[in-house]
Amino acid sequence: MIFSLLATSCAHVPIPEASSVAMSYYYTKNLLWILEWLFLFAFPFVFLWTGFSARLASLTKRWLLGIFLYLVVFVLLYELFQLPLSYYADYIVEHKYGLSSQTFGRWFSNYAIGALLTLGGALAFVWLFYLLIKKSPTRWWLYSSLLLIGIEFTLTFVQPVFIDPLFNKFGPMKDKHLEKKILELASSAGIENSRVFEVDKSKDTKTKNAYVTGFGSSGRIVFWDTILKGESEDSILFVTGHEIGHYVLHHIWYFMLYSFASTFLLFYLVYRVSNVVVHRYRRKVHFGDVETIASLPLLILLISFFSFLSLPLNNYLSRIAEHQADIYGLNLTHNNEGAAKFFAKIAEESLMNPSPGPLYVFFRASHPPIAERIAFANSYCPWKERSP
Repeated sequence: MIFSLLATSCAHVPIPEASSVAMSYYYTKNLLWILEWLFLFAFPFVFLWTGFSARLASLTKRWLLGIFLYLVVFVLLYELFQLPLSYYADYIVEHKYGLSSQTFGRWFSNYAIGALLTLGGALAFVWLFYLLIKKSPTRWWLYSSLLLIGIEFTLTFVQPVFIDPLFNKFGPMKDKHLEKKILELASSAGIENSRVFEVDKSKDTKTKNAYVTGFGSSGRIVFWDTILKGESEDSILFVTGHEIGHYVLHHIWYFMLYSFASTFLLFYLVYRVSNVVVHRYRRKVHFGDVETIASLPLLILLISFFSFLSLPLNNYLSRIAEHQADIYGLNLTHNNEGAAKFFAKIAEESLMNPSPGPLYVFFRASHPPIAERIAFANSYCPWKERSP
């Protein structure tokens, strides 16, 4: 997406050139992204194809106990084998390029908490999926989709309140003057009784971010303390306008509906393909239907495969939403200079490539490239021409 300049110039912020360090970081993260996806495919494939999954599932004939035992071994082995890659990608590389402020103890603690949450979630819900497969071999994909949608809907509500605080401390903004301006901006957009939170991400990273999350009584705008300490008031107000745009334009609800529709399609595809695979390779995998917990690696492998195929569409829709939020933020604040300077600054400080290649945009970019966002902020100001 290339934006042409309007007749009226709005700002004059140059697009920064990527430094050699930024490009090294860019290539390193791309390689790690590929390795992470390869691991996501390789682990369940090996677990399944070696017959280990079937042997593990056969340790006990008691159905529920067998599922719980299987899940404990599977999740712990997955986290154990993933640990070196996660350590290198999230700790070593981020420290090497000066983007992390996390101690090893804090990193490992967060990794352990994440692993325990994964195990807890698996123990709480996976047996329900297999109960549905057992009770309805031909329609389990439909009922499982409904179950997963219910879980996703619940998590959207409870995550900001109960899960996110396990990793960081969330509290009211310390700068009350800025908080007042943010609340006034939200009020001018028709959002009353807004909730604004500051989170202590400086313990973990030197990068900057803000986001909207939750809905109803759990809905909130969250600012990392790194962005509040290092940005001008104009830039922060533009970011606020951008996040308000996500609320006003109902992006949370639209993406939730898209996620629900995608879930139905995903489970249907997994249902159709898993039956074909099991029928064709039953001697290799040592089980004859997907009702057994031994089929879990196959289902995970198929979910990962179809999720990978959906990345381009997911990213495309996300980029549209982020561009709409940029437009809304500029219309609300008229802070072209603040917006363009914010994009330029985070590009330099976070070692971004302002103009990534088309494959990166296609598979990885959930936001428009920074160069395009700066160009748009420099050029979009219809209010100066009294345009709508």
